[in-house]
Amino acid sequence: MIAIQHSCPKLLLLLLLIFITLGFIHATNGGYLVGVGSSDMTGPAADVNMMGYGSLDQHSAGIHFRLRARTFIVAEDPKGPRFAFVNLDAGMASQLVTIKVLERLKKRYGDLYNEDNLAISGIHTHAGPGGYLQYYLYSITTAGFVSQSFDAIVTAVEMSIVQAHQNLKPGSVFINKGEVENAGINRSPSAYLFNPADERARYSGDVDTEMTLLKLVDGRTGKSIGGFSWFATHGTSMSRDNKLISGDNKGAAARFFEDWFTSTTKSSSKLILNTSVTLNGRLIQKAKTINATGGTSCGKTTSQSFKVRKNDNSRFVGAFCQSNVGDVTPNVLGAFCNDTGLPCDFNHSSCHGDNQLCLGRGPGYPDEILSTKIIGERQFLKAVDLFKDATEELTGKVDYRHTYLNFTDIQVELDGNSTVVRTCPAALGPGFAAGTTDGPGFPGFQQGDMEISEKWRRIRDGLKKPSKYQEDCQLPKPILIDTGEIFKPYAWAPAILPIQILRLGKLIILSVPGEFTTMAGRRLREAVKETLVSDGNGEFDDDTHIVIAGLTNTYSQYVATFEEYKQQRYEASSTLYGPHTLSAYIQEFKKLAEAMAKGENLIKGPPPPDLSSVLESFLTDPSGDSPPPGKKFGDVKQDITIPKSGSFQKGERPSATFWSANPRYDLLTEGTFAVVEMLQGERWVPAYDDDDFSLYFKWNVETDTGTDTFYGLATIEWEVPEDADSGVYRLRHFGSSRKTQKSPTKYFTGASSAFSVS
Repeated sequence: MIAIQHSCPKLLLLLLLIFITLGFIHATNGGYLVGVGSSDMTGPAADVNMMGYGSLDQHSAGIHFRLRARTFIVAEDPKGPRFAFVNLDAGMASQLVTIKVLERLKKRYGDLYNEDNLAISGIHTHAGPGGYLQYYLYSITTAGFVSQSFDAIVTAVEMSIVQAHQNLKPGSVFINKGEVENAGINRSPSAYLFNPADERARYSGDVDTEMTLLKLVDGRTGKSIGGFSWFATHGTSMSRDNKLISGDNKGAAARFFEDWFTSTTKSSSKLILNTSVTLNGRLIQKAKTINATGGTSCGKTTSQSFKVRKNDNSRFVGAFCQSNVGDVTPNVLGAFCNDTGLPCDFNHSSCHGDNQLCLGRGPGYPDEILSTKIIGERQFLKAVDLFKDATEELTGKVDYRHTYLNFTDIQVELDGNSTVVRTCPAALGPGFAAGTTDGPGFPGFQQGDMEISEKWRRIRDGLKKPSKYQEDCQLPKPILIDTGEIFKPYAWAPAILPIQILRLGKLIILSVPGEFTTMAGRRLREAVKETLVSDGNGEFDDDTHIVIAGLTNTYSQYVATFEEYKQQRYEASSTLYGPHTLSAYIQEFKKLAEAMAKGENLIKGPPPPDLSSVLESFLTDPSGDSPPPGKKFGDVKQDITIPKSGSFQKGERPSATFWSANPRYDLLTEGTFAVVEMLQGERWVPAYDDDDFSLYFKWNVETDTGTDTFYGLATIEWEVPEDADSGVYRLRHFGSSRKTQKSPTKYFTGASSAFSVS
């Protein structure tokens, strides 16, 4: 045994250098540098149309739980290859978001993170504020570009990457995969049946049920720092009638996963109380003595100190990423007619020809919040199983390939013959207007429509009559909106698209800028794997694992197979670039895969445009808010209504309504609009905030009919969880206001009277 004395600093320094060196050797031989980050990206909780359903009536009016950008970075060593993968609680990625994030990262890190090695992927929630995409079609319902939505996302992506970069340390990545039961069914099964029978026979079902999970571990401490998974199911558990910001089932799964990890790795501080009748009586009496506080002023960041989960750069990050989700719905009970209760028409998803009556039902039907929770839990619980049993460590290269393509005119050589075909400028068919069983579109359309009425032809031609070439190119799709050939006031649809391959050892991630159907995704994965194995000189084999990261880097709607395209249901009708779109993707991804396998680079394609200088916005800012005469912001309008028993039980919903101002004055990023406080001794402690699934912040406007004056109201509603401690609680609201549009922003808070939970 060698005794190290304090008088031997040189020996200590030598040993320290050896230890550090060994750490970095481990990071290059079998391990990596790994880092994770997370940042609040919750957009405006009032007045902004939500992105996904395209419903003019669906404007944000509160928060169910907050949205986040979650990032992991992996590198071979400090100067070696690396990539960053960002998972957004958003409907999809945005080309303009990607452009602006890259500009910010260049200022911070030079070329360390660039378009080649950065992937930004959306989970496809339909309950997030829109207005952050640059192409005109996607901003019609949002009244144009919404800078507040856009800035919240760009900043969150940037800060999550910065956090992950700062947290980089030697570590390991483990992979596991398994089947998720009953978290998605095919919403276009009739289209799936158009695929060849022998191809369908190779698979056990018409959706992919496999989840792939990565477990990231700190090499020094052995502590897990993150878990990222990929699984295909739509973010449509929340319906088009919902107006609360929500990450839908994948956002819920992430919240459950992160909270589970925290609860299993920290010593419990949960109170253990004697819930005898005597004690419950004391709680009730104590609560009766505590009145509402009234509104008081506070600071800009005060609400951050009331957060239950503070973003201190050390939290575990769990993300549930999207995959080939095109035809997969979480409404697993199936689609039924609202009027009769019978199943919808199989081919057209309508009822007596009416698309409005056919709606999918989630497992908690008719409660969409419950459906969101159940589908989220099914993903979360499988992720926990995979996470616990993840023992296969990834080793090998970190690599990436990326290119841009003009998808409006790609020459495609079809496999098996010498036929050469082309993709087309973007266009949408009448099946797009019909919508889906998750959210019907315009009345008068059905999925699978092959004709367009004279009325709609006149409307279409008034926008842009498609050319004969375009009509022939898109066949058998009848063109309802010729989006790829409309450029007023600016481009309606993307022409230049990014495709990307990321490699982490044997794991290959295909970043696709759209929603591939189940079979389309299967064909792409298979083609890429075959190319890697055949051209990789033994570096790739049957154990190479391919996942698709859907809705990544930009958004270009759907990708159906050539056969599915023939039926022209919603997914096919929304396949922008014609019947050979998938074949073009496969051809171009094979080129990327070949370049990766051979260690070669591709010539960069034409970069996409930055349309920020021409974007239009018609959403006006709040013009100023004032409470009613004699009231202050934060005062209670409707206090807690105590039940007859004197105490709330688990599952019941205490609520309070406060005089408030429009939440668009300040998004309270990394803060909260709502808090449930618990009395511990003589001190109030935050127990739940607006990032909890059980707490709801609801915003609305009340009109004083006598004066025609509008007043803002914030309702805080708490569904008491089954694991809530018995005790004395109250509800607190935070907000911000301006007296006029140009006045300085002021901040306020207020709390309800107390109530007991037993």
